[in-house]
Amino acid sequence: MAWVCTAAFLSGGSPAYGRPSSESDGPPHPILLQPAPSYAVNFCLSSFGRNNAGTNEIGSGPLTFSSQQQAFVEPRVRLRDDDPEYTKKSSVWSAAFRVVAANVLIWAVDRFVLNYDYSHIGPSTWKHNLQTGWEWDTDRLGMNFLFHPFTGGWYFNAARANGYSFLESVPFAFMGSFLWENFGETTLPSYNDLINTTLSGALFGEIFFRLSSNLLDDRTTGTERFFREFGAFILNPGRGLNRLFTGKMDRVTSKEIYQKEPLNVTLYVGTHWFNQGAAFGTGSGSGIFNIHLDYGDPFEVRDRKPFDFFKLRIDLNYGKNVAANYVNNVTGYGLLFGKTIHSGNWDILFGAFQHYNIWDNKVFEVSALGFGGGLVARWQFSKTSNFQTAVHLGVIPLGATNSPNVDIVDAGIHGRNYDYDNGVEAKFEGTLNLGGRVQLTVIDYLYGLHVMVGPGGTKLINIFKPRIAFRLFGGLRLGFEYLYFHKDDYIINYPDVHAGNSEQKLYLMLYF
Repeated sequence: MAWVCTAAFLSGGSPAYGRPSSESDGPPHPILLQPAPSYAVNFCLSSFGRNNAGTNEIGSGPLTFSSQQQAFVEPRVRLRDDDPEYTKKSSVWSAAFRVVAANVLIWAVDRFVLNYDYSHIGPSTWKHNLQTGWEWDTDRLGMNFLFHPFTGGWYFNAARANGYSFLESVPFAFMGSFLWENFGETTLPSYNDLINTTLSGALFGEIFFRLSSNLLDDRTTGTERFFREFGAFILNPGRGLNRLFTGKMDRVTSKEIYQKEPLNVTLYVGTHWFNQGAAFGTGSGSGIFNIHLDYGDPFEVRDRKPFDFFKLRIDLNYGKNVAANYVNNVTGYGLLFGKTIHSGNWDILFGAFQHYNIWDNKVFEVSALGFGGGLVARWQFSKTSNFQTAVHLGVIPLGATNSPNVDIVDAGIHGRNYDYDNGVEAKFEGTLNLGGRVQLTVIDYLYGLHVMVGPGGTKLINIFKPRIAFRLFGGLRLGFEYLYFHKDDYIINYPDVHAGNSEQKLYLMLYF
């Protein structure tokens, strides 16, 4: 996580946007940008933005920044795509070889370092898997809906880091998962792993590709170059290995060659309480470390590519009360395609989005992979205050929720305690920023799920999360967040279940 912050610091959010300066009362600084597109200087739906001044019109020349912006010593060209001269597209066979190599490396670690039982593969296990066919497996939620998507990001970047587009890279994530499921382990290939590794793997693969691009700068040398390369390797190991083996780690260029977008990073450190049911303040506490990323400017008028804009939040727990659920939840979405319009004081992005959500704690478990339409909007009603919102509707091809009717034990080890679902989802975000001093936020998730694998029936889930934050000084804020989870289970041949749980978090927020 620290390397994400390093990426924001070293790149200043983006070489084309600059670092936030101290919040002084000095005059605004002019800057020339090449080329001079129309864009909102900054956007951050979930934290205090660096500028709420609105957008610059197309072709208007110099841009005027607020006192929270810093002019560049030298103007830099902002790339819409990676420079094809330095990011040449490799052959299909070369990308496929990298996918196979990634599987071999993962298997070798599982077999010779960790010595997992499922890694003892051979011709007999391959024959058994091919002849028996596919299943819905019994692994824990975190393994199926979190770690498999991260592995899919490796496969995805075998192509993406070698000149392939987002859509062109997705089949390589599918290929890597298909080969692993049939030949990489002794267990039967599973449908859920293939779906999660391919689709959510593409989401994480593109997100970490974009973040590593913000950190990399092939014009640098020496100590700065080392830390940029090392940080990018940690963020995106697949891309890092590719750069090592192709000689890109020590290549020096005379110009910027990677697409970079503005990046806002917010860190959270504090405490987290899980209540007993919905009763406020009745539960046990734990420590938290969270990170929230806002990448790209949704209100810039431009042609869009997948994930030119995305949001991602990762919540980590630590302490004796969290058991093994160190990753409490991961939520986010990325733009697939869309269009921005401006009307009066309103800026609106309409588009199609890919969503990823997982809550995995000792109270409830929910995961949903979704696709759908939505809008992100901002209403600037004064110089220093605005209202920002996002509304999404979508379908869920694959989700999961914990169930009192599912408790699978394999060889004495508790595995799956959830059913596999599909359905629909809705999400609302609203943030009121008042003078850069106070921020009020409400987020609401709604899921309507049909059980695919497990005792048949339907489920309705609502996750409601309000928050208030106060600026202390500089980029430091104090925040309080409440979460209420409610689930209605209507399972055939079982009593209906209506359950509610709540939790709260108190933390310091450091904004980059």
